[in-house]
Amino acid sequence: MQKYVRLPIIILSIVLLNLSCRKEEFVSIPGPDQQPLANTTVADLLERTALNDGSIDNIIDKSNCFTVQLPVTVKVNGSDLLISSDEDFANIEAIFDAFDDDSDVLEIRFPITIFLSDFTEVAIADLTEFNSYSASCNGENIVDDDIECLDIQYPITATIFNQVTEVFDTISITSDWQLYIFIDDLKSDDIVDIGFPIVVILADGTQVSVVNLIELERVIDDAKDSCDEDDDYDYNDDDCDNCTTNQLADLLTGCTNWIVDKLERHDNKLEDNYIGYQFNFATDGTMSAANNGNSFSGTWESAGTGNNIYVTINIPNLSDFNATWNLHEIEQSGSESNIDLRLGGNDRLRFKSNCSDNGGNGNGNGNTGTLATILADGLWVVGSYTEDSDDQTSNYNGYTLNFNSDGTVVASNGTAINGTWAAQNSDNELFIDFGNTTTPFDKFNDTWDIISVTDTQVELRDVSGGNGGTDSLILSKQ
Repeated sequence: MQKYVRLPIIILSIVLLNLSCRKEEFVSIPGPDQQPLANTTVADLLERTALNDGSIDNIIDKSNCFTVQLPVTVKVNGSDLLISSDEDFANIEAIFDAFDDDSDVLEIRFPITIFLSDFTEVAIADLTEFNSYSASCNGENIVDDDIECLDIQYPITATIFNQVTEVFDTISITSDWQLYIFIDDLKSDDIVDIGFPIVVILADGTQVSVVNLIELERVIDDAKDSCDEDDDYDYNDDDCDNCTTNQLADLLTGCTNWIVDKLERHDNKLEDNYIGYQFNFATDGTMSAANNGNSFSGTWESAGTGNNIYVTINIPNLSDFNATWNLHEIEQSGSESNIDLRLGGNDRLRFKSNCSDNGGNGNGNGNTGTLATILADGLWVVGSYTEDSDDQTSNYNGYTLNFNSDGTVVASNGTAINGTWAAQNSDNELFIDFGNTTTPFDKFNDTWDIISVTDTQVELRDVSGGNGGTDSLILSKQ
């Protein structure tokens, strides 16, 4: 759960009860949680929960240990943007996602101010100074101290009694910053009475009411590694907005001999332990792994939609893989397919397969989902093709296109022109390659953006990087 933390303008307000009371008078205040809180496990968990989550604005600074004070001006792919609120991060992502064949560049306009994880405010004059602070942060998806999988519902109240001065204060805490300062400033002589119940909001939105410190410690400890903390640089973790379990199943079972590209469990990188292993997934929910004549059997299943698809793997003799993983991304580029799975904090599993080596088995080049099914059903013709507003449709009169499920495509007008194709990026792109000497179909060699898809028409567009032109292609069912 991302916490949108911003430093308050006013300082933490402390209401001093101007009573000259004795220690024994304080003890008479009701509440079961009158006890020293400093340096306890629950205090540490609370402080980590309150830390400034530096990953929320990684689309700007790619730095997990601090946030940039807003407003700030950034230059995104040549255009200046004023970022005034967290909601404006989506404007940056929209520019990044507009085209897949360009280089995305963001520049920060200095000077700026940053807030460190403990809310310390630092003025940054230039890029050199910025890079110095950024270099001190952990990289993508590396374990850090802040707990992002739950939030405290504010306000909460606390009464503090100092056994040395025999003075007590009552405070109202209304933000993560105030909670952090409160915990950080506690002295070993301070006895604290928390105003329970307080509400904790978990990553899935569930609200849990806790009635004492023992229960609060348990709830935070149980939840602290229960979500993907999104400490990568891909804003909003929306890589699988359009993913489906059918698409995942088609790809896993259609491609063979998957290898382990990445495997990290409990801060240990384990992929080198599985060099030479090949994994295969069957449509009946069984799977196998083989290496040097050794074979391991197991099961797999998936459930959910979009960014909340979960994949359960159970291979009794390969415990490193056994978990219910979250599907983070399906990535297809040419003949290479990657399925990226995440678990809790930083555990990660990524399978990779070169489907062109599968001998036409199943879906071949990873052609999965609605687009692939539609294209592989029957013959197609070029309904329209324009290159920089130059209509070249007539060059394709008399040709039919046959998109085969093994990843090959044949254009024919009596003479066959052979190529390859693949649906990619969750059916948002279509890769076509007829080679460089196959006029006029060499014009189609590209990764096309999908504009619209119906059972009888597929509309494609390609925008060249920089100031290049726009090509449009419409395939119509014969």
